[in-house]
Amino acid sequence: MTEFDVVIIGGGPAGMAAALGARKKGVSVAILERDTRLGGILNQCIHNGFGLHYFGEELTGPEYAARFSKQVKEDGGISVFLEAMVLSLSEDKIVRAVSPTEGYLEIKAKAIVLAMGCRERSSGAIALAGTRPAGIYTAGAAQRLSNISGCLVGKEVVILGSGDIGLIMARRMTAEGAKVKLVMEIMPFSSGLKRNIVQCLNDFDIPLRYSTTVTRVEGKNRLTGVYIAPVDEKLRPDLSKEEFIPCDTLLLSVGLIPENDLLTGTSVAISPITKGAVVDEHRQTSLAGVFSAGNVLHVHDLVDNVSEEALIAGEAAALYALGELKGDRSFAVEPSGGVRYALPQRITAAEGKVKIYFRVDKVYKGRTVAVTSLGEVVKRKKTAVMAPGEMQNVEIDASLLKGDVKIFLEEQ
Repeated sequence: MTEFDVVIIGGGPAGMAAALGARKKGVSVAILERDTRLGGILNQCIHNGFGLHYFGEELTGPEYAARFSKQVKEDGGISVFLEAMVLSLSEDKIVRAVSPTEGYLEIKAKAIVLAMGCRERSSGAIALAGTRPAGIYTAGAAQRLSNISGCLVGKEVVILGSGDIGLIMARRMTAEGAKVKLVMEIMPFSSGLKRNIVQCLNDFDIPLRYSTTVTRVEGKNRLTGVYIAPVDEKLRPDLSKEEFIPCDTLLLSVGLIPENDLLTGTSVAISPITKGAVVDEHRQTSLAGVFSAGNVLHVHDLVDNVSEEALIAGEAAALYALGELKGDRSFAVEPSGGVRYALPQRITAAEGKVKIYFRVDKVYKGRTVAVTSLGEVVKRKKTAVMAPGEMQNVEIDASLLKGDVKIFLEEQ
C-alpha cells in the first residue's frame, strides 16, 4: 500500500490548485486523474474569459489549465497518476483505484481532497419525450466533439437550457457555420452569466425564449425537429400553444450535477440543494480529514473561484495531515429570505475573515444582503442586481459570531 499525506481525487483546476495549496505546507501529495492529462473540462473550453481574477489576464481554458499543470510539474513534490479510475473511498481514508500503468492501487491518505467536478444532466434525466434519433447531445458532449475531435455535430440547431455551456455552444456552432434557431429556457430567467447572454446570443442575433421547453422530439434515424411550448408558473407546458421547429440537432444545457458517487456508503453529509458535501469554511466535510472543492462541492460560474476555493481546501487538508487544523466551535449557516443556498454550511473559526458564497432563488434588484448571528446583524451589503446564474459572496468577521448564522435579503 502506498501512503501520502494528502490524496486529491481529480486533476482539473480544483485538483491542481488543491495540490499546490497543500504543497505550501510541505506535505507529500498525490493527484489521481482519470483522463490522459491534467486540466479536466478546461481542455475542451477553447474560448477565452478564464483567469481574469486569478491570473490577472484573459486566457482560454487550455491556457488556464496549462498554467496550473506547469506549476504542478515544476513543484517536483506532487505525484500524478493519470488514467487512474478511483473505485472506492473508505472511512479510514484508503483510496482504491486502477490504471493501465500502475494496475490496482491502494493508497492510504492522512487527508483527502475531493475534486471530481460535475456531470451534465442528460435527456433521460429530464424525461425527454418522443423517439430516440441521432442528433441529441448534451452541450458538453457537443463541445468535446467540436473542439477536441473536430466534428460538426449538426447544421440546424436548437438549444434547451441557458446554462453557460449552452450559451457558449450557441456561439461556437454559429462560428462553425451551423444555424442556431433558438435557445429556450424553462425558467423565467437565465441560469447563465449575463456576459455570455450578450456575447454568445445577442452579438449573433440568436433568440432566447424564457418560460419555454421542449415537449417532444421527432425523427427516426436522425432528429428532424422538436415541438416546443410555453410553461406556466408551475413549469407545466401549455400544449394548446405547441409549435414545431425543424432541426437536425438538439443540445441540452439543463443543469450540472456534482460527481459525488464515490461518497455513497460513507458518512459524508450531502446537501439536498447543492448535491455536494456539507462543509465548513476549510471545506472539510462531515467526515474528518475529507475535504471538497470546486464543482464537486457546488457548481461555480467562474473557474477562478474554483481555484481559490481549492487552495483553501488543499491548505486545510495539509494542516489536518500535520495535526494542525483548528476548529474551535461549529455554528450552522442557514439561508433564507431569497437566498437559495449558502456555503460554507458551518463556521468553526473563532476569529479571522470568512467569505460566505451564496445564490439567490430568482432575479432581485436593489436588495441588501444581511448576515445575522443569534438575531444580531454582523454584516450588511447593498447590491444592485442579483440573479441565480451568478454566484454572490459576502465576507464576515468570525469574531463577531455568537451562535448560528442566518443569511437573507432585505429591501433597501
